Amino acid sequence: MNFPFVASLGAGQSLADRTRKKISKRILPFVFLLYVIAYLDRANVAFAKLPMTADLGFSEAIFGFGSGIFFIGYLLLEIPGALIVERWGARWWMARILITWGLCTALIGMIHTPMQFYVARTLLGIAEGGFFPAIVVYLTHWFRKRDRARAMAGFLIASPAALVIGSPISAYILQFNWFGLAGWRWMFILEGIPAVVVGIITIFYMTDHPRKADWLSPEEQDWITSQLEEERLQKRASGHLSLWQGLRHRNVMLLALASCFGNIGIFAFVLWLPTMIQKSSGLSTVLSTAYSALPFACALVLIPIISWYSDRTGKRKVCVIGPLIFAATFLALSMIPNQSFAVVFACLCIAGAFTYSWGPSFWVLPTLILGETAAAASIGLINIIGNLGSFFGPSIVGALLSHGFSLTIVVLFLSSCFLVSAALVSGVFVRPEVALNSDKPQETVRTRQTTLS
Repeated sequence: MNFPFVASLGAGQSLADRTRKKISKRILPFVFLLYVIAYLDRANVAFAKLPMTADLGFSEAIFGFGSGIFFIGYLLLEIPGALIVERWGARWWMARILITWGLCTALIGMIHTPMQFYVARTLLGIAEGGFFPAIVVYLTHWFRKRDRARAMAGFLIASPAALVIGSPISAYILQFNWFGLAGWRWMFILEGIPAVVVGIITIFYMTDHPRKADWLSPEEQDWITSQLEEERLQKRASGHLSLWQGLRHRNVMLLALASCFGNIGIFAFVLWLPTMIQKSSGLSTVLSTAYSALPFACALVLIPIISWYSDRTGKRKVCVIGPLIFAATFLALSMIPNQSFAVVFACLCIAGAFTYSWGPSFWVLPTLILGETAAAASIGLINIIGNLGSFFGPSIVGALLSHGFSLTIVVLFLSSCFLVSAALVSGVFVRPEVALNSDKPQETVRTRQTTLS
């Protein structure tokens, strides 16, 4: 896996290049691994859907509600998790999250009733709560704003990567029938183990702040610390907002609602993609699950390109709005009647690529708007409201399908959610960034401001 920020750095020997390269090589592969495990453990229910619902007799409504209820538990620790990392560091918090969510993932493999399904998914959400905003805040402790979209991409690219990796692995495990347990049960049990193992590794590997990084030289520690401190001082000079003011900020509300509508589309798309493929192709459950990896593989190609453009130009909003519109368009095109499976699948692949490509630039926006504590809390709030969309999306889709609405109507609903998200982001105001992709002192490059679109 090539990490977009690592790949963008050449062999230059300057202090800036050397420090950035060391940080990216140390931080990004590890947070990538963490998010691969996290995303697989929350989304593998999509791979288990067809055999699990058949085995347990669950309706579409039960499956949708149980899949989405994960995010109700997940919401409880969003703001506390972000503030813990901002004030005390990420290492022990991440280790706690990983170990508990691994155990809860395995627990889902033992359920028999709808209520057990709901409880197990809620516990998994609580266990994983605070993970995402904590990592977003953690990256701001290591990467300057001009490098942040590519750094964020190195983290967020893990979500489609998890589905690319997880689809064939899960399809393979679904064929198991060890000790009389169905393959879908083994899928949850076996895919929970890596989180526990990596949680223990996190205690020894993760570094909270540059000043504690013995893998950086003293001059490298001084360089990145001074760069980040300069950015903090600039934001404070432009106006300081308290934590509570940040939570009530107009831009924060717009971003939170945009995240909510975007997540309605994303998570429902992920959960029902194998079903859409099976209905349009007639393939078996195992092959439909395996085929569902390709749309997310396309995202792995597109995410680094859009993130590089975002950091290069500073056009953060364009790099959010454009992918959302394309995701909506191609998702809707996949539902045109009487198309061949090849055309439908091509549309789903393009939609899948754009569905994940807006995230890196989106999560840079709150770090540009607010100071450290307010930004940390606001990232938590945005993720809380955003993940309400991840709850409502599966629940709404499951209810629509259970009440006889066609898959075409459902997909058009998901497309409209992407468009609403794009409209909300267009209303966000962000001050122009300066000195993009330059390591010169800020005051020498004021004339190179790039106005955010």
